[in-house]
Formats: sequence, structure tokens, C-alpha cells
Amino acid sequence: MIRFQTLGTLEVTMDGAEAPSQLLWKKNIALLLYLARSPKRRCTREQLIGLLWPDKDDGAARQSVREAIRVLRQYVGEDRLKATGDVVQLLDGAVELDTEEFEKLAQQRDWSHTTPMINGEFLEGFKVPDAAGFEDWLTVERSFWHGRTMDALLRHAEERLDAGDELGADGPLGRAREMDPVSQRALRGHLRRLAGAGDRAGALQLLDRFVKDARRDGDVTIEPETQAMVERLRSGRAWHLPKEALSPQRSVTWRRAPLLGRDRELETALTQWRRAADGRLALLVIEAESGGGKTRFLEELATRAAVGGGVVIGTRAVAADVEHPASAILGLACGGLADAPGVAGANPGALATLAAQAGEWAERFPPRRPAGSPWALDAAISEVLRVTAAEHPQLLIFDDAQWIDPTSYHIIERLARDLARAPVLIVLATTPEPAPPKLAEFRARIGRDLTGAAISLGKLDTAAIRQLIQWALPSYKGEALDRLLRRIAADSGGLPLLAVEILHAMAQGLDLEATNGAWPHPLRTLDSTFPGDLPDTIVAAIRVGFRCLSKPAQQALVAAAILGERVAAARIGCATDLKGDGLHAALDELEWRRWLVAEARGYVFVARIVRDVVARDMVTEGERQRILAKKC
Repeated sequence: MIRFQTLGTLEVTMDGAEAPSQLLWKKNIALLLYLARSPKRRCTREQLIGLLWPDKDDGAARQSVREAIRVLRQYVGEDRLKATGDVVQLLDGAVELDTEEFEKLAQQRDWSHTTPMINGEFLEGFKVPDAAGFEDWLTVERSFWHGRTMDALLRHAEERLDAGDELGADGPLGRAREMDPVSQRALRGHLRRLAGAGDRAGALQLLDRFVKDARRDGDVTIEPETQAMVERLRSGRAWHLPKEALSPQRSVTWRRAPLLGRDRELETALTQWRRAADGRLALLVIEAESGGGKTRFLEELATRAAVGGGVVIGTRAVAADVEHPASAILGLACGGLADAPGVAGANPGALATLAAQAGEWAERFPPRRPAGSPWALDAAISEVLRVTAAEHPQLLIFDDAQWIDPTSYHIIERLARDLARAPVLIVLATTPEPAPPKLAEFRARIGRDLTGAAISLGKLDTAAIRQLIQWALPSYKGEALDRLLRRIAADSGGLPLLAVEILHAMAQGLDLEATNGAWPHPLRTLDSTFPGDLPDTIVAAIRVGFRCLSKPAQQALVAAAILGERVAAARIGCATDLKGDGLHAALDELEWRRWLVAEARGYVFVARIVRDVVARDMVTEGERQRILAKKC
């Protein structure tokens, strides 16, 4: 059988071998391709003459058609190329086109096997001299296949981004932008990729380059979808970072690791977000042991929700919050709810209640004596969320939900009831222990009277760790990669936090051969481990990461480690004498490099064990006493 590869430079094979030279004559190939792509694989002799021999007189042109058919029959088969009267027809089984396989795979939405078939434009570089009709046909075909291949590449990229596989999206995105540099759909995919990696500045720079290049070639109109995405990016947080953060050589150190090994879990979470955004409240419970990546998972979900037009409001609990009634709900109120679009339209009584309990609300909505009875906190929060959710879908995140106080859980239960028809997704991210009874009850109700899902984030498998190594240390190949894979898997115990920490440190020069020890100890979790029980590899990795921080960031991190579970920025500044932009830059650096997580009430370490190592190993006793003695 003759096989054509047409998506890119033309390749023709016959029964798996190189095609004979006589078959490869350009007009023979052009005739065969035209027949294969024609409706019902047939056309008239007149069409072929106009297509390939327009300059010959009728007799000579018809002789050329007869001769071409005679030659092709030698290779196609006498019974597979019929010429009856004026009609020429190619029967099934005569030739095989890559475009036919492409269409089958595309109908199945099997983008991972569809896009590798795309090697360029349809019949790239192929021309037939003195055949203007064929060139016209080729122009139409190229336009059609350009659209089909671009759609496949971008669907593949979007599928990978939806699954959290940012690295997997790079290939199809890059090829799409190379094939069509002015495609705004491809641009949006690239912007989304950069936003997902936390590179908001890079996304905005990409847009500026796109507009500049497009205007050089003529007028450019930014499509509404592109404009909406750009506005969301511009409204996002601006980071104050050291210049080194923008260095390509430091990308592994500064930019967050890709989310790997979580495809199904992220798809489940995004499905719940889409359902909620369509107008029905959903509850999502995410469970992972300490160091298991729940906070990183939440970042991914929050980024996608924000880029897609949602409002993200979050809070993170600490152990001390259990003793403070409604602390989690007040943390949520201070975690961005006051700035949500439409908040001023809430009932004045609800606003007054929140202003009486939270300084951020009092500044924006000065307390007044509203008419009627004062609102209870649960009713006030429900009212504000109802009004603001009518403007934009909302993602409400409670991280470390195992430390949420009972009063807040009762208010969350009321929200789930009162806002059942609102576009709201409530996320409770927790460790397995301790397990508050109310959280266990919520989980049991999912699928019965609560719409939603429960996700358990397990440890990374070897495939995900291999991808992490290839991202962080691309020079490792073959046996060296396999040895490192086994070592990282043993030393990290499959915990994402530890695997990424080791790889970051190796990128900065950590000699893994000089360390020893494997994780975890039997029946121990990261939260039940003391710094002295950690393997040398982990402690060394934390030390290397600490030394890579700027001096102000080191000072701020030490202060945060010593001062408590959650520390306000002002208190860190007081303890370190960092002020103004210097303090903001240090704290932003620590967030960017994923040492600390910020919420409205202060800064919390991403992992308790890291805080313990910093407090034990990165500070002298004299420094500790000076920090604690500061009157702030």
C-alpha cells in the first residue's frame, strides 16, 4: 500500500519502503493526492486536465491523463484505480493518508497521539510547475489543515493545562505559536501557562511583545477573550522580588515546581469548580499528609480559577485557632472578601457586623448604627457572599482545615445551606490527623445532600519524580537519571515538599553523595518528626535553600520561625528592623520561594518541620533572645 505523510514535508512510502522514482513524479503524486482528498475519491478527467495540464491542447492533455493513470495503476493496482468514461475513481485500500488517521484520532479526542503527527503545514514546500489549478486547490487544503492542526495542538495544550501538566503543554503550545504567531488563542494558552507557573510578569511581557510584533505587520485588534484574561492578570498581585528572581539561570530556584502526578485529582477539582461556577454550590475536601502537596495543589486550583474569571478568597488555620471561636470565618472575611466586586451592595446591617469585628472592614465600611436588630456573623457572611457571588464565581479556600474552630464549622454548614444555588466552591484542605468530627461529617455528606467531591493526594510515584528531576536537572540522563530517581524517592519518601526541596538544593550545588539517610521512619509522619530525626539529605537541602536567600529574607525567615505559628508582617519587621519596601521585598521573596504562605492575619511556614529546622539550625541563641526581646 502507498502511504502519504502530508502534514509537513511530503513523504511517500510503498509497503513500508521508499516509493519508486516513477511514482514520485510530481504530477503523478499530485493526481493521486487530489483523488484521495476528493469527495468519494473520484473526479472527472476534465477536472484533472484543468488542475494539472491547463496549458496543453485537449488531445495532449487527455493523453497525459491516460499516461498518468497507466503509471499509477502499476503501483496502486489495476482493480483499485478505475477510469469509467469521464470519471476517474480511487477505491478503498489504494492509498493511506496520515490525514485520515489524524481525523480518526481527533474524533476520539486523543490529542496525545494526534499532535505528534503534525510536522508542519499541509504538503509544506510542495509545488507543481505550470499547474495553477493545483496550486489553488493546495491553498484551500493548506488553509483547512492549518485550522485543523492548530485546533488539535491547542486542544492538546488546553487538556494538559486543565490536568495541571504545564510541562506537557509546552510542546503543543510552542508548535502552535510557531505555526501561527498571530493566533490569539495560542497566545491565551501561553499566557495561561505562564500564569500557572506564577510568572505574571512574564505573561504581561509576552503580551507586550505580541502586540508590538502584530502592529509592525499592521493593525491588531485584541479579542475580547484575550482582553479579559489580560485584565485579570494585571489585577493580580505584583511581586517585589530581587533581580536574581528574573534570571533564567535561577529559574528552578525561583519559580515554583510544576504540579506533577496529580492529573486525575486536579481534573476532579476543576470539574467541581466548573459546576460551582455554573450556579450550584459545591464542597471539595482535599486530604494529604504534611508535606504531601495540598498547599501547592490549592495554588494551582486558585490560579486557574482566577485566570478563568473567578474570585479567590482564602485563609489558613493554625493549631491555636481551635480555641478562638469563628477565627476561620473572620480569617476568610479578611482574606479578600472585603475587596470582592459588588461587596458594597450587601445589606448595611451585614457590613456593619463585619466592620465591628474586622479592622479591614471598618476602614472601608465605617461602623454605623443600622436600623433594626444587629446581624449575626453567620448571617452577615452569608449575605455578603450571596451578593458578591452574583458578580463573579467564588472559590473559598480553608487551608489546614483540621485546625478550624467548631463555630466556624457551623457557619460553613450554614453557608452550604444558604448559598446552595450560588456559584461558590468551598474547599477544605486538611491532613488526616487530627480529624474534627464536623469535617468528617462534611465528607460523609458529599454525594448525598452536598454536591462535591473528596480528593486524597497520595505520595508521588516514580514517573512524577522522574519528571521533576527532568525539570530541575535536565542534564541527568540514562543511568545517572535512574540512580538519582531511586535516591530522591528514598530520601523524600515520595513527599512532594521534600522531593522539590532536595532538587532545588541540588540545582544550587548540593552534593547528594555527601549526605545519607532515607525517609520516612516507620510509622512516622512529617508532622510527628523532630528536626534531629530528619535524614541528612533533607536538612542539608533546607540549609542550602536558606543560604540562597538574600540577607533580608534570611532575617525575616528566622524571625518568623521563632515568633510563632502565624506572624504578622509588622511584627517580623519590628524583630528584624526591616521596614517599608525592604520588608515587603523580603517577605515576597520568601513567598515566591515557597518558604512562607501569606494570609490576611500573617505569615505561616509551608511546613512545620521546615520551621523547626530553621529555628534550630539557622539562628544562634543570642539572635533568638534578641528577637524575642523586641517589644513590638
